[in-house]
Amino acid sequence: AIVLNRDIFLALAAIAWADGRLDPDEADAIVRAAVEAGLELEAIEEIESATRERIDLGTVDRSGLGKEDRLFVYALACWIANLDGEVTDEESAALATLAERLGVPERPRAHAEAIARQIAELPEGDRPARYDVLRLRETIGERLKQAQAARQP
Repeated sequence: AIVLNRDIFLALAAIAWADGRLDPDEADAIVRAAVEAGLELEAIEEIESATRERIDLGTVDRSGLGKEDRLFVYALACWIANLDGEVTDEESAALATLAERLGVPERPRAHAEAIARQIAELPEGDRPARYDVLRLRETIGERLKQAQAARQP
């Protein structure tokens, strides 16, 4: 089973705050994703409060995040940054900072962004209540395995 920890969602809240405001759609998307991931109530409350009061990316602990988790966080952040129809310069800068903090190199960033876009383009997939967060996670996992298999002699 896919395990998503609270730090993933705190990172998303920090990205959503990058443009100086976190809109209700973004907040709903982050909290709903945490609920769907089966997080404990205590963690969900912490995430909810991060959607109400600005948190900084620097406070996010990535030590518990594997490569797949880090790509997933980056992909979800790209989707959230796009939710309001435009990615501001501040959001672009925050995404770049997030990628650096997560240790996600340039090429995997592009792949993660593309996957996030594909899932958003599914029928109705662009709205937070219908975005398939777990499908995003599974797709990233599958693509990562395919890429690793392709590198095997």
